[in-house]
Amino acid sequence: MFLVFEIKHVNCILYTYRQMDKSLKINIFGASGAGTTTLGRTLAKYFDYPFLDSDTYYWKLTDPPFQIKHSPETRQGNLKRDFLSHSGVVLTGGMMSWGEGWESCFDVAFFLYLSPDVRMQRLRKRERERYGETLEHDPIVQQTSVEFLEWAAGYDDPDFDGKSITRHRKWMERITYPVISIENNRTEEWLLKEALLQMEALEL
Repeated sequence: MFLVFEIKHVNCILYTYRQMDKSLKINIFGASGAGTTTLGRTLAKYFDYPFLDSDTYYWKLTDPPFQIKHSPETRQGNLKRDFLSHSGVVLTGGMMSWGEGWESCFDVAFFLYLSPDVRMQRLRKRERERYGETLEHDPIVQQTSVEFLEWAAGYDDPDFDGKSITRHRKWMERITYPVISIENNRTEEWLLKEALLQMEALEL
């Protein structure tokens, strides 16, 4: 049985998407700044699914943020618990370092890519919006931001030992569910439409 949904974007584009009468587990991953969180939140809202962001499980809640990590056992256990408690869910983040079993846990994944120049421009803008004036005078925030941007810039370096396109490509070779690759260089509205159209093509 197929249910037909119709949504209207702010640019007045109307389109339909056919969804099978079942819940889906969706993963979205890619470089920082490629739009994974944006698409994750948008898809979760569209399907009325819970939204899980791996970063919220990785880092302890601090002020300023991103200062203290949860232990691997804690973050992996908490994420797996919440993930398994939902029949339909959207989870953002590459799962290759989150323990065993993730290579077969989803119905579909999206891999988002964006050119390094545009992506880093987005990230620098996001850092200014996130920290505001604190970024100008707080040395801890300044160091955190600089280190993050340096880390994020390494994504396209084949020799980088952090989160990288090389590691993501190797991960895509391991997983058993379909992966939809999208170059996210347009609007949020276009990204959602493209994701739904690709899912429809797979008859999900």
